[in-house]
Amino acid sequence: MEKKIGQYSFIIGIIIAVILGLSLPALVDATPWLVSLLIVLGLIVGFLNVAGKETKEFLVVGVVLVLLSYAGAGTTLSGVMYIGSYLQGIFQGILAFVIPSIVVVALKEIWLLAQTP
Repeated sequence: MEKKIGQYSFIIGIIIAVILGLSLPALVDATPWLVSLLIVLGLIVGFLNVAGKETKEFLVVGVVLVLLSYAGAGTTLSGVMYIGSYLQGIFQGILAFVIPSIVVVALKEIWLLAQTP
């Protein structure tokens, strides 16, 4: 059951990140709530969806995703004609979603490494 909650949280988080990015100018009042929801969903994914042997792979892929999203959320994409601000918003939403899950998974892994002799 916990695995399903984590999987659904991941899917919902990505969908909300895309919606947030596409509708950022129109949702100025709802943006803090949606970003907060993305952070909570990222925490849920980190706690419930990643464990065991998939931890290292998740961390590597997650760090790559964060680096690329950070580069995409910067000033580079804002200069793209017509869709630049939307792409920038999508990447910012992905950052708000993925970073908390990576932090949780990394802390869990550090905890496990510290406990093993």
